[in-house]
Amino acid sequence: METLIRKARREDAGFLAWAIREAGRAHLDRGWYDIAIGLPEAEALEVLRRLVLTRAPSWWRFDNFLVAEVGGSLAGALCAFDATTGWAGSEAALAEATAPLGWDEDQRRAFWTRGAYVFTCAMENLGEVWVIENVAVAPEFRGQGVAGRLLLAALEKGRRRGFKMAQLSFIIGNDSAERAYIKAGFHLDVESRHPDFEAAVGAPGLKRFTRRL
Repeated sequence: METLIRKARREDAGFLAWAIREAGRAHLDRGWYDIAIGLPEAEALEVLRRLVLTRAPSWWRFDNFLVAEVGGSLAGALCAFDATTGWAGSEAALAEATAPLGWDEDQRRAFWTRGAYVFTCAMENLGEVWVIENVAVAPEFRGQGVAGRLLLAALEKGRRRGFKMAQLSFIIGNDSAERAYIKAGFHLDVESRHPDFEAAVGAPGLKRFTRRL
């Protein structure tokens, strides 16, 4: 069946919430969003759905995403954004998304505290690069080249925006993702490990891959 790559729409928010959560888990049982949000699955997905739909710009917003459709069904997604601005609105977006759910400032601080282990593997900012994150493919469509088509579309979007370099990061041990990224022309830039990261999720840290556009 033909794969259609298109810009995400507001009505895709539920699928994008799933994709964000799934990308955070990678090959593990629990991921960053499970830990940082700290709520049962349905409630955690509702937080993510609201993050996708905020007025505040952030890397979670639906308009940073591409989605893949196979035979009219949503099959995969990823987000792509400018590194210099994409992450900047995260706190404002979280506040907007969670206020209607009754979260106060203490609960939002607890979100960042629970997820702080990921920042132990923070890497030097590369500056003006095109970032690809939250890559996820639905189980029934894996092994059909969906991720590769999404990546090629995201890279082309970055080229049109004038970027010369693209980057993505993933959890060490996510071998299927690593193979897809190498196939798309990425190569290892840096690997970061920390015992706090491993204690939280059972994987030693993160790899960052880059490629020229």
